Amino acid sequence: MAETKEKKSNKALLEELGVDLTPTKKVAHSPKEERIIAGFEEIQRFVEEHGHQPQHGEDRDIFERLFAVRLDRIRVQAECLALVETMDHQGLLTGGSQVNEPSTEYKSDKALLAELGIEAPQEGDITHLKHVRSQSEKARAKAEEIGQRVPCKDFERFRPLFETVQEDIKTGLRKTIVFSKDGSVEKGNFFILSGQKAYIADVGEEFIGTDGRKEYRLRVIFDNGVESNQLMRSLQKRLWEDETGRRITDISMGPLFDDVVGEQDAESGTIYILRSMSELPMIAENRKVIHKIGVTGGSVKTRISNAKLDPTYLMADVEIVATYELFNINRFKLENIIRRFFEPAKLDIKINDRFGNPVTPREWFFVPLFIIDAVVDKIKVGDISEYRYDPKEVKLVKMVHK
Repeated sequence: MAETKEKKSNKALLEELGVDLTPTKKVAHSPKEERIIAGFEEIQRFVEEHGHQPQHGEDRDIFERLFAVRLDRIRVQAECLALVETMDHQGLLTGGSQVNEPSTEYKSDKALLAELGIEAPQEGDITHLKHVRSQSEKARAKAEEIGQRVPCKDFERFRPLFETVQEDIKTGLRKTIVFSKDGSVEKGNFFILSGQKAYIADVGEEFIGTDGRKEYRLRVIFDNGVESNQLMRSLQKRLWEDETGRRITDISMGPLFDDVVGEQDAESGTIYILRSMSELPMIAENRKVIHKIGVTGGSVKTRISNAKLDPTYLMADVEIVATYELFNINRFKLENIIRRFFEPAKLDIKINDRFGNPVTPREWFFVPLFIIDAVVDKIKVGDISEYRYDPKEVKLVKMVHK
């Protein structure tokens, strides 16, 4: 007769299999701790969606900038690290700073958020965000009202400028080109807006607009004798929306790939060459042959305005030594071409940002200015692919194709 097996309870069976049935004690977090954890999870979702850590910079989405500030705070606060370090499967806490443009120091999270046009309820904690819309819209509407056109009392000062520009256009010394989506606006620029010539007589002090980005108040003189003190971004927006809106080129402005700028040619940006004023021994001893080579679609002066606070610029002021205007080209592809071409002469340096985190600056090269000029000429005629740079001989070498 077969042996009767003793019936066992589910609990006994699980215990035999080594399953611990002791209830797990749930860790209770304070509301502040829950917000810190939730804020870190938002950063993790951002990294999953975009494939990189959040970065600072006025060209970044406002929430990315806030996530970058939040991540900087978490990295340096022991309380935050203890809460989220077990969650960090992406190496966010140990990967070092990814800062492109260090944020300004603020007395509180609330002050930072207010500066960026964001309100933070619940004690102004940076992990709890909410867009401010109605206030921003009202402020923008008010600013636009202030920018209405009024008679220019000293227009006789500007009349000769408009007459000269018109003559330059007729003779071909100046051209009218499409105003690009990331086109800059600087003092002394001429534009065509709604069929009228506009001259930028002055650019006011920088301030932070209601959308959290840098803004400037302009004095714009029109050829019909009126003027406006509208905001820079407002003028840019109107030029983009105006199908007949144009930039009037400067006499010295020259296209990179074409000797003549046609009316339909689109401005693409600027290659800029910078020299660092850093007193680091390696930089100071080789200052004349160490250059940063970059491409931008905006103003070079605006881009480098905070250089001494930015590890990208070696935490020091920089000098603009050369610029080359671009037309009808993809500047992002051009930037990659330049980087690859000068890769053998890339400067290998690490520098600490203002938070003490090590950063490896990009786009700095051991290369003299005359070589850069020669490379731009090769790009201009379209045969740069036939050459390589030999840093030991400090010259361009024509490649032999087998």
